[in-house]
Amino acid sequence: MKIVLIGAGSAMFGLGALGDIFKSKVLEGCEVALVDINPESLGKVEETARRFIAEKGLNYKVTATTDRREALPGADFVIISIEIGDRYKLWELDWYTPLQFGIYQAYGENGGPGGIFHSLRIIPPILDICDDVADLCPDAFVLNLSNPMTNILTAISRKHPELKVFGLCHEVSSLVIHLPKMLGIPFEDLHIRAGGFNHFSCLLDAEYRQTGENAMADIMEKVPGYFGGTLERGLFMDIVKYFGKLPITTDSHFSEYIQWAKGEADHAGIIDFYTNYKKECLGYTVDMMARITSGTAPEEYWRAVPIMEGIITDDHHEELAVNLPNNGCIGLLPDSAIVEVPGIVTKDGVKGVDLNDVMPIGFASLLSNRVGVVSICAEAAIHKSRELALQALLVDPCNTNLAATEKLFDTMLDLQSDYLGYLR
Repeated sequence: MKIVLIGAGSAMFGLGALGDIFKSKVLEGCEVALVDINPESLGKVEETARRFIAEKGLNYKVTATTDRREALPGADFVIISIEIGDRYKLWELDWYTPLQFGIYQAYGENGGPGGIFHSLRIIPPILDICDDVADLCPDAFVLNLSNPMTNILTAISRKHPELKVFGLCHEVSSLVIHLPKMLGIPFEDLHIRAGGFNHFSCLLDAEYRQTGENAMADIMEKVPGYFGGTLERGLFMDIVKYFGKLPITTDSHFSEYIQWAKGEADHAGIIDFYTNYKKECLGYTVDMMARITSGTAPEEYWRAVPIMEGIITDDHHEELAVNLPNNGCIGLLPDSAIVEVPGIVTKDGVKGVDLNDVMPIGFASLLSNRVGVVSICAEAAIHKSRELALQALLVDPCNTNLAATEKLFDTMLDLQSDYLGYLR
């Protein structure tokens, strides 16, 4: 068996993934091929992995290369976790440049104009990776961890509908952390269903496993006391109030997708989160052996290993959240839309769980507002179309300034010419 990690030079991703893989009995004996464009970082991860295997006497093979076409032949699983360029410099351009043109957005990573520019940068190189997968290992399962998740997977599913691709995000782990504290019971005593889009998802239903009784009334009763007044819960609490569902993420992500979020989101909290997150990541010194020993921390665990194990063993277990084509899971959305829903894992991959009995029309309608933006953004990246990219900005409801849109677009092409120059 062969697992290819693309972006493995990141000590957080590469070593965390390796640590998770090395704990698995099902994956024991496999080859892990590390791929990264940075040979120095890649070499450090490779050296740490080899030393760990030797010290622990493990039965794994590790290879490393900067040429993914060298690594991909024979792959059973390909895991993609990449960013393009200077992540934080580009993120801040995505976020703040639209504000200079009077185009307001609460955050700039996944939704709004910032999310469109982010998508237009990262989709082309990820499609290049998928081109190589289709050529060299077309039967491999492809797991994407990169953002903006929904836009990336939409583009992949349109250019390569034959590939077995799905996306993973750790955000649903917030429910694993908070619900037991709210209810005073272990998470294992609950069965929950959450759904929507990545970073735009809500807890829709919960029941007590022992009694079969619904737990949503108990949860929603405790929400104001538990979450009220805490960091980044302004818009969060409005969704609870007006739509009757509990977001699984905070304002910094949820606010990216709603045009009226600018008046409701906890902006001080969003800025505080981003500033501290950036400082932590840029100043973080990884103890490489400790990282590979511990694997991925529970709050960031992206479930790739349990899913790979489930595919290999055909165990039919249920995952809390997987990003994949809708195919009727949320009836008010097109079948081709990429949704984040629970999934059943079998030898054929992951099949989404039907949420139509618990998805309210109000929240589903908020999701519907995003479908066109995601669709045209993906098409713009696939076809390298300036016209479609401009239309994506004009379709996004977070943009209310027609006169400034093309000026913003051309400015961003200048500021990020190395990544967006193909749209000139």
